[in-house]
Amino acid sequence: MTVKVSEQKERILVVDDDSVARKVVQRNLTSKDYHVIAAPSVAAAIQILDTTPVDLVITDLKMPKVGGIDLIRHIRANFEDTAVIMITGYASIETAVAAVKEGAEDYLPKPFTDEELFAAVQKALDQLHIRRSTRADVTEEPGALFDLIGESEAMRRVRRAISKAAGTTATVLITGESGTGKELVARAIHYTSPRAAAPFVPVNCAGIPDGLVESELFGHVKGAFTGALMTRAGFFITANGGTIFLDEIAELTLATQAKLLRVFEDNQVQMVGASRPREVDVRVIAATNKDLASLVRKESFRDDLFFRLNVLTIDIPPLRERDDDVLHLLRYFTSKCAQEADRPALQFSDRVLDVLRSYRWPGNVRELQNLIQRLVVLNEGSSIDVSDLPSLMRFSVQSGKEVARTLAEAEADHIRTVLASVSGNKTQAAQILDISRKTLRDKLQRYSLGPQAE
Repeated sequence: MTVKVSEQKERILVVDDDSVARKVVQRNLTSKDYHVIAAPSVAAAIQILDTTPVDLVITDLKMPKVGGIDLIRHIRANFEDTAVIMITGYASIETAVAAVKEGAEDYLPKPFTDEELFAAVQKALDQLHIRRSTRADVTEEPGALFDLIGESEAMRRVRRAISKAAGTTATVLITGESGTGKELVARAIHYTSPRAAAPFVPVNCAGIPDGLVESELFGHVKGAFTGALMTRAGFFITANGGTIFLDEIAELTLATQAKLLRVFEDNQVQMVGASRPREVDVRVIAATNKDLASLVRKESFRDDLFFRLNVLTIDIPPLRERDDDVLHLLRYFTSKCAQEADRPALQFSDRVLDVLRSYRWPGNVRELQNLIQRLVVLNEGSSIDVSDLPSLMRFSVQSGKEVARTLAEAEADHIRTVLASVSGNKTQAAQILDISRKTLRDKLQRYSLGPQAE
């Protein structure tokens, strides 16, 4: 059977230390086709909320250590898009008022009937949908305009952070693994800010040869060095009035970092060969897939520059931590790629959806997009089954002798598999492996993997 990716059910989290009561509520709501998750404590509930999008929380009032009122406060402070219902066997006007005051949509005293439970749940979800609809009518989340697709709480936090950053002129540091969409976030900030009409200039710091970094960033005048046949504005001057996006900023040398710091301090750039500096008005957004604080401790990144960059930080979660966002992205990329290639929309079997949900996605969203492009172009039909997926995504029974391999053999095999998954593209393979192209080339030579396609 093949199915199109469908919308997920409304998620309800039931929190109660009484296992019998918890299971009864879970069973009743599941019978109404809700997706129900259960937690025996507030601590367990918070862990679930941090990793899974939840529409409604139904929580008991009295629980050991931390009670329901504190959970409501936590939800209201951190998850504005989640509704709450309080249930308790200790019914009183005071507890009802306290629950509603802290942000609960409703209050159910025990014992309650199934009909009372269903009515309260429907009412709370209806109110939640109205709030969401009202917000959508007033203003669309900026991330949705820039392919930042996903309904997980982690991505909702990213979109809220984009909205806040767009309203300021502060420097932004975007962190996250390769392929998570750091440049998309930077573009969303710029194009929803007052600087939207001015240039957005992306710079791949790792892609600039060491000897040309200063010239590329700050510009040079004619005759400044051999080959400087004309005056050329650097990236900072080009971005004047707008935003410069310094991707992979951790790759800059300490000497370049010191010169970059002067731009932050003086709002001036010194073109190579120029006699005087030049004023610039540029907002800086930087990005890295490395731990800058750790690099500071190792003295490979300047602490003063780190503090200048780390004003507003947006951390983009890896795809494996975004719950069912993979299905939202799958639906989006399938429609987009099919339209661009003038091909019919793909349909995925249930087994394929299970594989994609459980796959670790080392290359994150970029890897998923590449996969969909490959399936749209290479697949003759519109139905996708597990056999159509790359070999590294399929189940394989490993023989016992496979364990007796050296670390080098395992690394070589993994590099070979990743290269095969991207049709030999070394740039994409390096991004998935989270190494530089130079490191990848060295490993290809070391393991005698042969010439690879660009």
